Amino acid sequence: MSGTLVLDCEGLSKLVQRSPEVTEWLAAAEDEDIRVVTSSVTLVEARDPKVTQARFDYAVSRVNIVPPTEAISRHASKLLAAVGLHGHTYALDAIVAATALASPAPVTVLTSDPEDLLVLCRPGVRIVKV
Repeated sequence: MSGTLVLDCEGLSKLVQRSPEVTEWLAAAEDEDIRVVTSSVTLVEARDPKVTQARFDYAVSRVNIVPPTEAISRHASKLLAAVGLHGHTYALDAIVAATALASPAPVTVLTSDPEDLLVLCRPGVRIVKV
């Protein structure tokens, strides 16, 4: 594997919606043997009740699900503290950031929230707005 593509809530939601942009990212990742991941907590955040379970499950089957281990959770907490943020508003972004930082480089994160993830991931992780 050469690198990692991380999907946050919007990245996964757009995969479920079959967004051409995210579909192209996944095809390119497959062609380049890049691992595509999302945090297991992102499954909860991205689940839209208007979308059939089968469609959601199919989209999720196309990515690797990474649990928020204690190490990832502790790292997420430290990332928030380092930039003076806390609380539920930033918690899931911090878990996505810690997941990205624990992934094999180079890492790209597809997100609707590039500002927070840029602060949390710092240089070294490519942040792409979708």
